[in-house]
Amino acid sequence: MFYATNPIRTVVAAGALLVCTAAPSAAQSRLNPVISLLEAKQPVFGLYAPANPRVRPGASAVPAAVKSADQLAAEAVGFTRADYIFDGTMEGNFDRGYASFTDFAAGVSKARAAHAGHSASMMAPLFVKTPGIAANPELARERIGRQLDLGVNGIVFVDVETADELRAGIAAMRFTSQGGTRAESVGSAPAQWGMSADAYKQKADVWPLNKNGELVNFAIVESKVGLANVREIAAVPGIGVLFPGAGTLRGVFSTTNASGQRQLDAEAWEAAIQQVLAACKEFNVPCGYPANDADIEMRMQQGFSVFVIGWGEPGFRAVELGRKKAGR
Repeated sequence: MFYATNPIRTVVAAGALLVCTAAPSAAQSRLNPVISLLEAKQPVFGLYAPANPRVRPGASAVPAAVKSADQLAAEAVGFTRADYIFDGTMEGNFDRGYASFTDFAAGVSKARAAHAGHSASMMAPLFVKTPGIAANPELARERIGRQLDLGVNGIVFVDVETADELRAGIAAMRFTSQGGTRAESVGSAPAQWGMSADAYKQKADVWPLNKNGELVNFAIVESKVGLANVREIAAVPGIGVLFPGAGTLRGVFSTTNASGQRQLDAEAWEAAIQQVLAACKEFNVPCGYPANDADIEMRMQQGFSVFVIGWGEPGFRAVELGRKKAGR
């Protein structure tokens, strides 16, 4: 899990955000603008999706009107200051999250069409969390294939604890014809990418393993086991971005005192975050962080360069602060 600043979300619709202004000119032929930015050593800013508010049992407040998946997608695609859409709903209940995300992905396709001609790059690239791999690698492979068949541009591997887990996840993103374990089906992905099935299969490979690939992965380390193996994880060929799971690590480095209150060992928590950053620097891997408007500039100064940020006004401020610091 990322840091506990993510907005309240529901699985009614998993939604999104859009690519910012044009990617660097050296990579205009690149479909995935996130990869363009990574290749250019530029910071990347993504937002969690807008979502319908959760109504808690017994709440007296009248909820706002529920928005459809199409409306949430249009709202997200209409915000042009961030670089990708981030959806985490499939980490918990995969099937329920997958159903809502399917509706949202279709809404993104419609919203992209409404903005035709905005950019040579793909608008609103979709990044999704996938459940942990270690417990059931075959089920994980099948689920990753289903996510890719919806046209997503990036897979986020949660709770990575070993290099072998990450290697298995990367293999699941690659068609068997490309040396991976992904089935040769393509689902609705070619339509999402605006191309034929044959063209999609040529482009849907993992960057940076394939320098012309248009898929990228994020790996999240969020346990003491993962931290112990973080250097081996960072060294895996094909890793795209490495994150510390700051929210989960906060719990890992917290204890309960005699009065039942949770107490964070802030020094140990920060040391864990810096341990992941050190591995990124050692192996020349972009390092990500779940930032907010209070800490994004500090984390950029430390060397983090890929961010996932909560939807809403504080998140929008964080994007603007990050872009200003980066000169974007």
